[in-house]
Amino acid sequence: MRCFITGGAGFIGSHLSEALLREGHEVSVLDDLSTGSMANLDAIRRHPRFTYRVDSFTNVPLVAEMVDDADVVYHLAAAVGVKMIVRSPVRTIETNVRGTEIVLAAAEKKSRPVVIASTSEVYGKSPDLPFREDGDLLLGATTKGRWSYACSKAIDEFLAHAYWKERELPTIIVRLFNTVGPRQTGRYGMVLPTFVRQAVRGEAITVYGDGNQRRCFAHVADVCGALVHLVRPEAYGEVFNIGSNEEVSILELAHRVRDRAGSESSIVTVPYAEAYEEGFEDMPRRVPCIEKIQRLLDFKLANKLDDIIDDVIAFERARGPEAPRRNVARRRPVPAVPLAAPSGSR
Repeated sequence: MRCFITGGAGFIGSHLSEALLREGHEVSVLDDLSTGSMANLDAIRRHPRFTYRVDSFTNVPLVAEMVDDADVVYHLAAAVGVKMIVRSPVRTIETNVRGTEIVLAAAEKKSRPVVIASTSEVYGKSPDLPFREDGDLLLGATTKGRWSYACSKAIDEFLAHAYWKERELPTIIVRLFNTVGPRQTGRYGMVLPTFVRQAVRGEAITVYGDGNQRRCFAHVADVCGALVHLVRPEAYGEVFNIGSNEEVSILELAHRVRDRAGSESSIVTVPYAEAYEEGFEDMPRRVPCIEKIQRLLDFKLANKLDDIIDDVIAFERARGPEAPRRNVARRRPVPAVPLAAPSGSR
């Protein structure tokens, strides 16, 4: 199968590229490197079944060409990270909505299946836990820049559903819950790589808010294992949560990172108003219901939270204090594809 990935030089995109290649597929990648890095593709850049283009999704003819040459499209390109969302709301909205419009329009001309990467953020402040795919969404006021990302990804989902219902374009929406692992950067507010970098360097570990907010973290290898096998007719027109349901408070996460790194870093809390903006709103808990994807794929998580922390620590240490983001050997092998491919998988 020929797979086209937008944002393929990013954290998840690069891991997905490797997973697809291991399964014997061809992979082509488009990335403008605004948040991704060619270093993420070091291990596969010369692979005979891998090609890449450094360009923007606004290059409509190029997107159309790459979609034409593919059997399936994974649309991962997006503005990501809480810091970027708060500081660059215009870029967040334009990147997410316009990019999805371009990809869906190109895919519709050739009836190419499209996997749209959405986010747990779309659930907003909903109190109905665990979050289910058919549950109501509850976003904050439009005056709060915090919610621009969630709103833009919800629009992406509406667009995907519209193309499926009106034009019969096969679309699959995946809501990703805190995907983490080696190669993820903390530059845009990603919590785990930030904590690990601070712990490894002996710096104070900065917890935003009071640290009682609770999240679930899934290893990128487990997430990509699901994405590899999700493209099938039974999934068309559907929405799937992908993530772990192992909860941890952010304050507890900071302590676990410090302990597993053998660090003497202090742990300090930083008010949201100082970290982001005045009136910043956050969710106290974010927990996915993953029953739907478990029924379809027999989805199982091969990595527990401590495994994930250890992998990120090993990656950070191997990078060195001033090293660029390069591919490095991990402390332990990470399963290439943690799922058995069900019958009929593509």
